Amino acid sequence: MLYIDKELFEAWMERLLERIEVLDRKMEKLNNSKNQLNGENLLDNQDLCMLLKVSTRTLQRYRSSGLLPYRRIQQKTFYLESDVHKFICQKFVSRNKKGK
Repeated sequence: MLYIDKELFEAWMERLLERIEVLDRKMEKLNNSKNQLNGENLLDNQDLCMLLKVSTRTLQRYRSSGLLPYRRIQQKTFYLESDVHKFICQKFVSRNKKGK
């Protein structure tokens, strides 16, 4: 049978809990951080699909046709917030001109 001194056990448990709290704070910080590139927010496919209310296939068409600039980072597609803003403005202006 293994015997551990109560004070030693409590000291180890306290160190363990402190370490868990440090890791928890780091995880929380990561979860709250946004994807950024050079200080500018990045949107992924899911973000942009929800924002524009389009399918992933539609985003792919926008990318392929050169209408929507994108970046590939570790096999994942991202869009600069400023590029998305320009794209939305261009699409809005072109729709208004067609409607008149």
